[in-house]
Order: sequence, then structure tokens, then C-alpha cells
Amino acid sequence: MPITRIRAAGAELCVESLGSPQDPAVLLIAGAASSMDWWEDGFCARLVAGGRHVVRYDHRDTGGSTQWTAGQPGYTGADLGADALAVLDGLGIARAHVVGVSMGGGIAQELAIDHADRVATLTLLSTTAVGPAPPDRPVPPPMRADVARSFAEPPPGPDWSDPDAAVAAFVEGERLLRGTLAFDEERVRAIATRVVARTPDVAASMTNHWIVDQGEPRRTGVAAITAPTLVLHGTEDPLFPPAHGRALAAEVPGARLVELPGVGHQVPPPPVWDVVITEILGHTSR
Repeated sequence: MPITRIRAAGAELCVESLGSPQDPAVLLIAGAASSMDWWEDGFCARLVAGGRHVVRYDHRDTGGSTQWTAGQPGYTGADLGADALAVLDGLGIARAHVVGVSMGGGIAQELAIDHADRVATLTLLSTTAVGPAPPDRPVPPPMRADVARSFAEPPPGPDWSDPDAAVAAFVEGERLLRGTLAFDEERVRAIATRVVARTPDVAASMTNHWIVDQGEPRRTGVAAITAPTLVLHGTEDPLFPPAHGRALAAEVPGARLVELPGVGHQVPPPPVWDVVITEILGHTSR
């Protein structure tokens, strides 16, 4: 199926469906300020070869989906979550294996809690638990100092309208969040170039997700998740150190944790695809 557009609440979402609709559906949910391009073609192709119907989409304000003026998002965090359901509804998918990374992992958890009938299995990457923490959860370790500093004291942003400057900024952002695996700058630059080419307003894409109204704090924690859950977490994640993944796996009933040596806060890079794809295919065979 070619790339299509699906209507959501106040937005149109750019969606790509890969493989046979007769195969089990796997919905890939990207992280904050990230288009579907970060789920690489080769990664998706290997899932399709494993007999999966792969669906990826651009969050609103990224890629080919509806955008708002930078600094003025006309939507909420709840809308970002509801978009995942809109994608499934638009494709006529009653139930999917949901895979989310970082913010996408938070959205995936919320789907599994609030719409359990739509989630066949759950795979959570580079993320942390949503909802209230149980009283016995240790305080999770903070992000690495240089990453914390990049949020607290961000350097002047590039001219996002300059494609070369935007690509360079994406590359440096990925470099900051990498683990100890070798950083493949050529690969990251190729993805960033595609992202910039597909995004009419990169400034909006890089601004609006961080400032949306998140609404009231959730009252239901991850212990309410009933979907079979796989947690994949890098051992060198500088944003959510490994204790976040361990706590998440401990609190979701029956969840299984697989740590990825040398991986940082990132969509799994090719050196760990053999492990990650094998794990996802096995998990979604349930």
C-alpha cells in the first residue's frame, strides 16, 4: 500500500503500510519530534519478510502530517496518543502489535492501558513507565549530565529553514544520545536528509511536541497492562538510564526485559537488528 493520509482529530496523518494486510499488523510509533523515517526502510523490510504487516506514520507536526506554527501547537498530548488509534481505524485494523520508542513507548503504554482490546502485544523501547509510581519503586537515575544540560541550557538553535543546517543539527542530536556502539554518521545523515526533505516546517517539528499541554497526570499505572509485553532497553541510554527499563519490566505483569549492549537512546541501529527483530518477531507470534 502506498503512503496515504488518514484523518484524525483536527489533523491529517501521513501513514505508510508495508507488507500484506493479511499478516499480523505491527504499528510502529516514533519518539517525540520524530517522523516515521527513523523506523528505517531496512528495519521495516525485515519485519515484513518475517510475515508482518508493518504500519508506520508521521506524528502531527512531523514529516507529511499536518503542521502548526512553531511555538503554537493546536493540539494536546492526548491528541498525539489518539492519533495512533486513528491510524488503526483508518486502515481497518481491529488489533495490532504495538511497538513504541521513547515518547512513542509512552503512547504505546497508554494504548495498552486505555484500549486493551486494540493491543495484541506491546514492545517498548528506550522508554520509561507512564502513570503513578508504586511506593516501592526506587527513584530512577537522572539523565546523563551533558544531556540534562542540553535541555536546561540549550545552545542557540540552527536556522531550521536551511536544509544543511537542519541536517547537521539532527546529526549532532543523535550523536549526543548515542551509546558506545560506533556512531554511523553517514547513516544518520542520510535519515536526517530524508526527514528534512519531507518536512515543510522543520522548526515546528522540532518545537511543538515539547510544549504541548499534557493534561492531568495519569491515575492508572503500568500494572494495569494486560498485553504480553517486551521491554528492549539500551545499556548506555543517557536519557532514560537502564534502571528505567528494568523498573518498567518489573511493574508490567509478566513483562520480559532484553537489554541491548552499547545502545543509547535511539531507535535500534543496524548492529542490533538481528537481536531486536528476532525478539519482535518472536514476541508478536504470541
